[in-house]
Amino acid sequence: MKISAFPKCYLDDISLHRTMSVFDWIEQAQALGAEGLEMYEGFFWSLDDAYIDSIGEAIDAAGFAMPMLCCSPDFTDPDPDQRKRAVEQEARMIGITRRLGGAGAVCRVLSGQRRPGVSLEQGLEWVTACIQECIDIAREHDIVLGLENHYKDGYWKYPEFAQRAEVFVQLLDTISERRHFGVQYDPSNALVAGDDPVALLRQVADRVVTMHASDRFLVEGASLEEVLLPNGLIGYPDKLQHGVTGQGSNDYDAIFSILRDSGFDGWVSIEDGVNGMEEMQESIKFLRRMRTRYFEM
Repeated sequence: MKISAFPKCYLDDISLHRTMSVFDWIEQAQALGAEGLEMYEGFFWSLDDAYIDSIGEAIDAAGFAMPMLCCSPDFTDPDPDQRKRAVEQEARMIGITRRLGGAGAVCRVLSGQRRPGVSLEQGLEWVTACIQECIDIAREHDIVLGLENHYKDGYWKYPEFAQRAEVFVQLLDTISERRHFGVQYDPSNALVAGDDPVALLRQVADRVVTMHASDRFLVEGASLEEVLLPNGLIGYPDKLQHGVTGQGSNDYDAIFSILRDSGFDGWVSIEDGVNGMEEMQESIKFLRRMRTRYFEM
């Protein structure tokens, strides 16, 4: 198990407002003590080879690996041309993943938005077909696609099509590929879907290739029932907030025990910093303790 970091706190600054660059983040991250830096497609202000290579050089010079690239393809658009463009964009990101991370690096893949009017059956058909196309491309680049049990890309209108555990597992079961396709597991996303993160992990543990380690906690005086939406989902309510990993609602002892027993040996990325970089440092220290406890015995 190796530890990487993802700056959720700077997502808009780098991707949307561009008041901070990915190079600023790489420099700042040296104080964290992580071994890798996860990238996000919005961090790339250009897709020119020279620019991408300059990012790779900065990552390498700072002593990091680039094990994971977060992408948000939308494969549930009813317009086939839009789905084709989503596949083409994911293909570009797969190429960049290989360029920055080398063989075996993980490129995230999603299902798409849960659009009103798109049935489960139709959505699964579209998503499966698109992911299969992407797997062919990943195979050519010797890259692994990681399907995340996601809530919602911050720039989407609707939540994830395969947000709920039963849909996520159903989608996963339609795809037999094991070498170039697996699961990017996020226990906090299971929480905000109203699912049990440990129960989900038990169903998919043998296919987990990477993991996001964030945590959620209920503000004082709040109950889980208060944040549940009518459809059983939770989403991102004010009463369920980010905090230091290991101090929230996720049972990380159970999570790391299951991962160890399944033979997991991949990257775990801290998705944190919303309340300051000090919390990200504490989260990384927690991950180190868990690595010693479960993977270095």
